[in-house]
Amino acid sequence: MTAEPPTIGVVLLTQGTRPDDLWRGALSLLAQQGVVLDIVCVGNGWVPTGLPDAAAPMSLRTLALPENIGIPAGRNAGAAVVSGEYIFFLDDDASLPDPRFLADAVARIRNDPGIGLLQPRVVDPSGATNPRRWVPRIRKGEATESGNVFSVWEGATLLPRRVFDATGGWAAPFFYAHEGIELAWRVWNQGLRTWYDGALVANHPAIEPTRHAYYYRLNARNRVWLAKRNLPWVLAPVYVATWTGIQVLRWARRPSALAAWFGGWAEGWRTDAGERRPISWRTVWRMTKAGRPPIV
Repeated sequence: MTAEPPTIGVVLLTQGTRPDDLWRGALSLLAQQGVVLDIVCVGNGWVPTGLPDAAAPMSLRTLALPENIGIPAGRNAGAAVVSGEYIFFLDDDASLPDPRFLADAVARIRNDPGIGLLQPRVVDPSGATNPRRWVPRIRKGEATESGNVFSVWEGATLLPRRVFDATGGWAAPFFYAHEGIELAWRVWNQGLRTWYDGALVANHPAIEPTRHAYYYRLNARNRVWLAKRNLPWVLAPVYVATWTGIQVLRWARRPSALAAWFGGWAEGWRTDAGERRPISWRTVWRMTKAGRPPIV
């Protein structure tokens, strides 16, 4: 008897500002083989139009959000309307070059049930140099090397649906930045691992993000919120202090960036971070043994 193909809910997130990239990403989803997809294109403050037609056994629906509610909240809105044993998130400037990508990614998780979240290797299809930040490790090593990680590049991520639901979803209050760290930590807190797979490839253009003042502010605010929401209280100030030192060293010659960063740092401490769900001390120990204590 032939096994039924895995079912995957897919959230394709966009603001409608990159129509060519969006078309490419949608086509790469519709080309997937060996899986059954329930795809929703979420327009974050935009009514999705001009998308390719879906063909059986695929479906491609749209969800228009009246305003841009932020990246993590937009993903959550899409997750609420798709179904499947697994859930996959794809940003509109990413695409899947291999039509067997999702089938192979599901096979990785099924062959190793300890994997709770999978991020592929990210490659610029033009041949440009790939940013090192796409490999979510302190010691980057070779991009083709697979292994456990403690944060993810959020543009292409796959989880079993039950695992995603148990995390509580993406950190909606964050709006932008560091939501991939929280999601990874909450996967580890389920006794599972977050996995970087160097053999599976997603495409994304190698463009440096523009650094506006709000980038530095949200980066710092969300770093504090991340600690307040997820760490045992004794570790929260240690984690924030570590990253404060790193940023001061990193941007010592950019006083305007540091000023914006410390504005976000102060905002993070004085404002509500949302629901607090601290990871257990057992999780802290597992992460430490795996090479990344949650104080760095």
